[in-house]
Amino acid sequence: MLKVGVIMGGVSSEYEVSLNTGREMLKHLDRSKYEAVPVVITERGQLIDQVKGLDFALLALHGAYGEDGTVQGTLETLGIPYSGSGVLSSSLCMDKHLSKTILRSQGILTPDWLCWDSMDDYAPEAVERLGYPVMVKPNSGGSSIGMSKVNNAQELRGAVEKAFAADCSILIEGFTEGQEITCPILGGDLLPVIGIRSLGADWFDYSAKYALGGADERVIQLSLGTHERVRTAAFACYKALKCSVYARVDMLLKDGVPYVLEVNTLPGMTETSLLPRSALAAGYTFSSLLDAIIAGSLQARGAQAGEVPAAKGSNEAGAEAGEQATQADKRMQEVTGHA
Repeated sequence: MLKVGVIMGGVSSEYEVSLNTGREMLKHLDRSKYEAVPVVITERGQLIDQVKGLDFALLALHGAYGEDGTVQGTLETLGIPYSGSGVLSSSLCMDKHLSKTILRSQGILTPDWLCWDSMDDYAPEAVERLGYPVMVKPNSGGSSIGMSKVNNAQELRGAVEKAFAADCSILIEGFTEGQEITCPILGGDLLPVIGIRSLGADWFDYSAKYALGGADERVIQLSLGTHERVRTAAFACYKALKCSVYARVDMLLKDGVPYVLEVNTLPGMTETSLLPRSALAAGYTFSSLLDAIIAGSLQARGAQAGEVPAAKGSNEAGAEAGEQATQADKRMQEVTGHA
């Protein structure tokens, strides 16, 4: 039986989101195939000791030291295969300025932006040229933490200071009116596209993402031409940023034309997250989605095919999730203090 450590927590501002992702993964791992071990990280030095003896690391981390290639590099040094994209891709996708620069070099549409490394770069006139409204966000953050929509020059400084409180560099990105969509990719396939509409704010903020009922998120049917443009853009991003196994490409559709916002190499897997919802529409249970991620990751890491049970395809994914109350879940509750 494969000993799978669910690595969660971390040291970023997305600590709580990571714990929620980890809990869902622990709940749905098939106990007939895997020995599930919760590994909660609260500081960098803990990782090496806590992953000893694992056959596989299922990453539930988000943000710095988790989604940026740092943990991936440590696990490679230790010889422990892990889920998702490799070191380079993780690093590229975490840096929004760098990833957008690469995407634009490949002819992929992305909203215009500025990148500032300190308040010394503060230049309201440059934002005026970009045109209001703009989105101000940490360059390497996620979950909309430290992010603001700015409608005029009077709101700019406060939003910039808020973003700098969350990261050492920030992005000022032109606001694009349109339909927000997300495009999950799993094992080389584009899963059903999900349309997103915030119910309590005029953009997809933290509350909309993680509060039950905070947003209307559903699988949408696009016209044939629009779907093909979205598909082409999603896979162009996946290739340009060297992603593997799975990822989620976030876009805005304006007049049927996709503009890429970012690529997530470790998208959220909470009960309100978009990837599991899209996978469900493709016929995957949460358990079979994890099977597919583990199998694809072992293949990507170069492990022997016989070391992992075959993943269920979407046509086999109708089975109910397995036993949920296990010693691993109890240990998770003890470590984190959450029931």
